[in-house]
Amino acid sequence: MDTILTNRTREIRKNLKELEEKLKVSITITGKKVTISGEPLDEYESMNVLDAIASGFSAKKALLILDEDNIFRKLHIKDFTRRKDLKEVRGRIIGKEGKTKHTLENIADCMIAIQENTISVIGTAESIDNITTAIKNIVRGTKQANAYNFLERINAQKRGKVFK
Repeated sequence: MDTILTNRTREIRKNLKELEEKLKVSITITGKKVTISGEPLDEYESMNVLDAIASGFSAKKALLILDEDNIFRKLHIKDFTRRKDLKEVRGRIIGKEGKTKHTLENIADCMIAIQENTISVIGTAESIDNITTAIKNIVRGTKQANAYNFLERINAQKRGKVFK
């Protein structure tokens, strides 16, 4: 039996039947405490899915982690910068009206959720590594356009095209 604390119990409650069915576990919600009971492997996968929901993803998007090809990764902004003003760093990643975040998601074919000082990503192993590098670079001060170019260059290499 595993327990997770989250402020997003409403999202879990709303999709409780679907989550229990797909995760093959029993979920009990008491206040902000979510308890999972089931087989150990199912509990482990459930913890990843619930962690993704707690990080800001919808239940539908979080369930994509169950696919073998997809991975969930959390990045802490403080691990990549010594800056004190993390609000500005978050703003660089989100961009004006969410444009930077949306562009990163489209180019890297990943999903991003930003909550406080944590950036969470769901995607394939290869795309997660690429978008992690792009996000680290933006946090460290690289221009967003350079991060886009990096991701586009990687995509072009995957397709076998030469990109300069």
